[in-house]
Amino acid sequence: MKLQSTVELDDITVECAKAFDFEFDGNSTFDVPSLNAPPNFQIGLIVGPSGSGKSTLLGQFGQERQVEWSLSKSICSHFSSAEVAMTRLGAVGLNSVPVWVKPYHVLSTGERFRADLSRRLVDGAVIDEFTSVVDRNVAKSCSCATARYIRKAGLKNIVFATCHYDIVEWLQPDWVFDTTVGVLSTRGVERRPTIKLELIPSTVGAWALFSKHHYLTANINRSARCWIVEWEGTAIGFAAVIPMPSGTLKNAWRGHRTVVLPEFQGLGLGVRISDAMGVMVRAEGGRYFSKSSSPRLGEYRNNSPLWKPTSKNQKVRGDAKSQKSWTNQNYRLSHAERLCYSHEFVG
Repeated sequence: MKLQSTVELDDITVECAKAFDFEFDGNSTFDVPSLNAPPNFQIGLIVGPSGSGKSTLLGQFGQERQVEWSLSKSICSHFSSAEVAMTRLGAVGLNSVPVWVKPYHVLSTGERFRADLSRRLVDGAVIDEFTSVVDRNVAKSCSCATARYIRKAGLKNIVFATCHYDIVEWLQPDWVFDTTVGVLSTRGVERRPTIKLELIPSTVGAWALFSKHHYLTANINRSARCWIVEWEGTAIGFAAVIPMPSGTLKNAWRGHRTVVLPEFQGLGLGVRISDAMGVMVRAEGGRYFSKSSSPRLGEYRNNSPLWKPTSKNQKVRGDAKSQKSWTNQNYRLSHAERLCYSHEFVG
């Protein structure tokens, strides 16, 4: 497929072309490879360098949805319900409650990218310049979270275009069209790259690097046992446990703080870090308990054979006026009525 553009031959254009002996009559011709994608798929990806025709090919699948944001409203208020907001924002790895309640215009570039993406993910969506404005750690984590949501929600015919090849193995598309060679390849079910985390024993002082990213509080118990979580030598998270005083339980500990930095959220690292805490405590002959107000973490534990619900699971915290069983419909973010998950790690 050939495309042509025409510009006026003004003095500046003529002089620039002449300076490099470039013969130019005002017309430019572009060769764009043809793309015959499968009729039914969930995730398609067009990848190639700038100027290779990606956006033109993407236009065959539709127009990218323009997202509008109110300056006076939080980003989570732009969804039909709190439940939808939590699901869709979490779907792109934007899991920070403090970010959810901010207006769009104060977000960072990476946060804006994820927020926009959360509202564009519908059947038949086209997403241009995917991950082009974020660093590569955010690109990988967002690709992973986005693909997981699309598969789970059963969305169809979503096409991304990008100049970055490093996201292919994280997005795991059903097909990839490389504009450099003009070849479409289909992909089977493949495993994403293995992520190996290291937990480095640390002091409480390290919490200062992560405290602002905790979804509830910046405080920490000074007697906590702490670890910094590293991925390939980069600190990406923090974990801490504290003793759990009990008249009936011996050597009991409970989770105190688990934080994954925003640019690494969406890879499912938080639940693995939490599991690792349980493994270490049990290896020392202890029992490990954990409470959380996070639906994502709580539901993971509800469905994991590694965790056993306690009698306090899915109940309103003790500082509330009444006890209620948990449902998606009555989940509250308010402190007084915050419903809580409670589990013991059983290995």
